[in-house]
Amino acid sequence: MSANAYAADKPSPGSGSADCTMFSCRVEANAPGSSGDGQQTNAAGSNSGDSKGDPPPITCTYKKADPQPPAGSPDWESHEPGDGAVYEQTCRYKQSKDFTITRLVWAANPPANGVDPAVLAQRAVDNMVLRGPAIGITPKPGGRGVVGMPVYMWTKRNAETYGPNTASASAGGTTVTATAKVTKIVWSMGDGNSVTCTTAGTPYQASRGKAPSPDCGYRYTQPSTSQPSGTYHVTATSTWTVDWTGGGQNGQLTQTRDNAVDINVGEVQVLN
Repeated sequence: MSANAYAADKPSPGSGSADCTMFSCRVEANAPGSSGDGQQTNAAGSNSGDSKGDPPPITCTYKKADPQPPAGSPDWESHEPGDGAVYEQTCRYKQSKDFTITRLVWAANPPANGVDPAVLAQRAVDNMVLRGPAIGITPKPGGRGVVGMPVYMWTKRNAETYGPNTASASAGGTTVTATAKVTKIVWSMGDGNSVTCTTAGTPYQASRGKAPSPDCGYRYTQPSTSQPSGTYHVTATSTWTVDWTGGGQNGQLTQTRDNAVDINVGEVQVLN
């Protein structure tokens, strides 16, 4: 069977599935490797089966689109006509002998046939260790907070939990470097409300007393006994923004990671 699809998103060889919308199609194929015609370049880098004589899994070719899309077209990826050009990219996936994906991509310079920098960008991300927030919160899990008191939320900052985290991937003489940073953390507080923080947050210190967090805080209005579990299940979801460049192209990817804790919040005890 031969299949050709026009896609706004890149496919990745995988388990064998397709997920399409009106404007994009992500296709995954998993079939025995097979030989093919045309130029062959392995986008998987050193993890390929070249040493065994197997064909590389991905071969991409580029042809300048003629005519070029009109100004304002999404195919320009926010660029203007004259700033680089739009190319017709055709990638053949060797794991599925007769399967190809064709799409329009913008590039500052004519891309070299044989390797898709966007594919290498995803492989660079796959080489990173990106985690959900290393949650810090008051009250601490196992402790007990009080309704109306300030809640501080933060994450420990390192390459795996906040960034920057950098990795590269190479194939066919092309190297793509990607750098990932957390751009926001959405805290779902377990009571139906959420807080979006664009910083790592400020760890609580006793010297802060009852002062609210300067950048990432909350106050509960009901005790956690209002929940079936008796606790608030707090989930923190990081959005990693990944900027990549290489092969005459650049782009941006996003990844999300999460982590969660349970905390107790009680009511103020009044003594008569």
